[in-house]
Amino acid sequence: MAVRVGYQGNHGTFSEIAVLEYFKDAEKELCGCPDFPTILERCASGDLDYGVLPVENTTTGLIARSYDLFKLYPVHAVGEIVVPIREDCIGLAGADLSQVVEVYSHPEALSQCQSFFRSHPKMKAIAAQDTAAAVEAVKKSGDPKKAALASKQAGAYYGMMTLAASVQDSNTNMTRFLVVTSHDEEAGDADKISIMLTVDHTPGSLYHALGILAYNDINILKLESRPIPDEPFHYSFYIDFAGNLKDPVVQTALSKLREHSLDLRIFGAYKAFRGSF
Repeated sequence: MAVRVGYQGNHGTFSEIAVLEYFKDAEKELCGCPDFPTILERCASGDLDYGVLPVENTTTGLIARSYDLFKLYPVHAVGEIVVPIREDCIGLAGADLSQVVEVYSHPEALSQCQSFFRSHPKMKAIAAQDTAAAVEAVKKSGDPKKAALASKQAGAYYGMMTLAASVQDSNTNMTRFLVVTSHDEEAGDADKISIMLTVDHTPGSLYHALGILAYNDINILKLESRPIPDEPFHYSFYIDFAGNLKDPVVQTALSKLREHSLDLRIFGAYKAFRGSF
């Protein structure tokens, strides 16, 4: 039976590429969604078996709105996949890059291509729902002065032309995606854990919390702060660390963290991505 997997956007988005790679050996039904909340709502209701959301980019860092949504839905991460991001400037067949004055794409993609815009100052960056939708919109416009930033797959799908290839700021630009579900599922070989931690707004509180992980010889892989709504200048912390939830050392550390925190939520435990590019 095919698993139903949700992702943001249409054919050719990097989210769809992530789905195809992570579930390459599974029978699957791909379900494009307009935004991240819709993916999580459909996962929470059971309409989707899995959702795939971007959470971090090597150029622009944390994709905060993804992590922030984890607090609102009864889902947890069971996997991750990392996708190289190659943004092409895509336009109509027969168009020329020198003609382009408007470039459409998802805000994340636009922010990852700032050098391209600095070298083409007449081009105006315009936000779109997603990268593939931007390509589709440019095609429908029929205007050679408009282009989109998207994957070459999106350009091929809509029969468009690459005007400039790989215009992203970094040649090592990659996005990390988490695979989430509401099912009672846990990866037995998990070696990475994501949590959200809130501590007292007092000197040393975060230091002592992180010290619990250090004392138990647990390697912190990522630490990010996020403001708490309605509590000015008070923050929660997103932490990724190495480990398995069944490990007694990890269980002890999490138990002590709960004692020293105002709130601790486990966003998921999964096998860290170790693919090659």
